[in-house]
Amino acid sequence: MVLARVRSGALVGVDAVVVEVEVDMSLGMPFFNVVGLPEGAVRESKVRVMSALKNTGYSLPQKRVTVNLAPADLKKEGATFELPIALGVLAAAEHVSAEVLMPWLFGGELSLDGTLKPIRGVLPLALAARNGGFRGVMVPTANAAEAALVDRIEVIPVETVLQAMLHLTGAQLTPPFDREAKRVAPLTPGVPVDMSEVRGQADVKAALEVAAAGGHNVLMCGPPGSGKTMLARRLPGLLPSMAFDEALEVTKVYSVLGLLQDGDAMMTERPFRSPHHTISDAGLVGGGTTTRPGELSMAHRGVLFLDELPEFRRNVLEVLRQPLEEGVVRLARANQHVTYPCQVMLVAAMNPCPCGYFKVAGRTCQCKHHRVVEYHARISGPLVDRLDITLETRAVDVESIIRLDLEERPSAWYRARVEAARERQRARLEGHGLFCNAQMGPRLLARFCGTSAHAREQLKKAIARFGLSARAHDRILRLARTHADLAGRERIEDVDMAFAIGCRMLDRRDWLGTGAQVGGALAP
Repeated sequence: MVLARVRSGALVGVDAVVVEVEVDMSLGMPFFNVVGLPEGAVRESKVRVMSALKNTGYSLPQKRVTVNLAPADLKKEGATFELPIALGVLAAAEHVSAEVLMPWLFGGELSLDGTLKPIRGVLPLALAARNGGFRGVMVPTANAAEAALVDRIEVIPVETVLQAMLHLTGAQLTPPFDREAKRVAPLTPGVPVDMSEVRGQADVKAALEVAAAGGHNVLMCGPPGSGKTMLARRLPGLLPSMAFDEALEVTKVYSVLGLLQDGDAMMTERPFRSPHHTISDAGLVGGGTTTRPGELSMAHRGVLFLDELPEFRRNVLEVLRQPLEEGVVRLARANQHVTYPCQVMLVAAMNPCPCGYFKVAGRTCQCKHHRVVEYHARISGPLVDRLDITLETRAVDVESIIRLDLEERPSAWYRARVEAARERQRARLEGHGLFCNAQMGPRLLARFCGTSAHAREQLKKAIARFGLSARAHDRILRLARTHADLAGRERIEDVDMAFAIGCRMLDRRDWLGTGAQVGGALAP
C-alpha cells in the first residue's frame, strides 16, 4: 500500500483553490474517514465512492482508509471531490500509479454505478489548472466544453470512473476534447427585444443611450404604464458585445452557481437580472449559509434592474452602496473572506407616489403629501448620490400609441453610437485599466473632463442651487463627459453640462414641494 495524492479544487468566491486529496490505507478495522473540513456532501462521498468502485468491478483490501483534504483550514463543499477520492483510493490500492495522477486536476460526482454526473464550478477549476501549471483537467463529459473555454490545457472528458482508469493506466486512451470540432454554443438569450418597440419617450431613450455609452446608473420615475420596465429590458441591447474575457468572467459566475444547464454553453449575451422586491440582502449581494454569488454578481457586465425601488427593504438597498462604488462584493465570515465581481449598470424604476399619479397631467393623485414625501424618503441620499441619471418618464401620448406607421429607431442604431463612444473612452482610459467613464476617479476627472468656462459656471450654480454633494458633482462631470463622447467632442461644452445637470431630477428642491424630503435629505 502507498500514500496517494490527487489534486482537485475547492471554490472560494468565483475562483478555485487547488486542493490536495491524500489517501492512506493502513492496517486496522475497515473504516473510511474523510478529514480536512468537509461539509455534508463531502462527508457523504465515502458511501458513493465505495459503492461506485464495487459496482465498477474493483476489489479493495479490507483496510482503514483515511482521506485528507488539504489545506485543512479551507471549507470543502459540493460533490467535486468524489472522482479524485475514488482515484486516490485506487492509487493507494496500487491499481494505478500515483505518479500518473500528478499532472492533472480532477473533478466529478459519482453515481453508485460508477458513472459521472456534471458538477458546478468546472470553469474555475480549469483556470486553476492553467494558472497552476498543470497539464489539464479530467471532468465529466457534460462539463468538458465548459472546461475547454480555457486555453493551453488538455481537457479529458470521461463518462465513468472505469473510463478514467483505462485512460490513466494506458489501457484505452480517451482523446482530449476537440475545441475546433465542437464549438462552444452560446446560451440561448430568449426572445429578442428592440428599442423600436417603445413608442415615444425620446428624451428617456436619449438618456439611456448616454447611460449605456458611459456605464452610468439610472433611476426612472414615472406613472404606471409609462414604459419604465419596457425601456429597462431593452437596455442590454444598446450595450457593446462582450469581449471573450468579459464573457469568461460572466460564465464563471454562472458556472459556480451551477446555472449552465447545457454542458457546452457559454454566456455570450450581457445578463439582465430583475429580482423581486422581496429579495433578501444575501440574495441580492451574495452570502447565506453556503456562501454563493447573489443577483448583483449574476448581473456582472450587464444590467441589474430593480423595479419598484421604494418597495425594497431599506437594509437591502443600503448593502448596494459599497459594491456599486468598487465593482466587487466583499463578504467577511468568521473563517472565510470571499469577493464576487459586480461591474454592473444599476437601472431602477419607481412610481412618483404610492398610487402612481403624483404630478401626472390628467390624473388625480390619491396620496396625501406626507405619504409622497415618506415614499421618496425610503431611498436614502447616499444611494441617490450613486445614481448618475435620475429622470422622469411621462405617459405616452395618444398619437404615438395609435399611429402604426410611426417608425422608431432600432436598438442597432443606438448600439452603433454607443460602441463608437466606448471606443473613444477605451482609447482615453487604456493605460489606467478602465473601459468606461463611470469608472473614473477624481484624478482622472480632473485630467479628462476639461470644460468650457460657461459650462463650469453652470455646474457651480447647480451645486449651489441644489445643494449637491461632492459625489454628485463627480457624477455630473462623468455624465457630461459621456454626452460629449457621443457627439465626438473632446471638451465638455454647455450642452453637455446642461444635459448632465438635467438628469438629476431628484436633486431638484421643488420637485416634491417646499420642505419636502428628497432622497432622504431635507430640502429647505
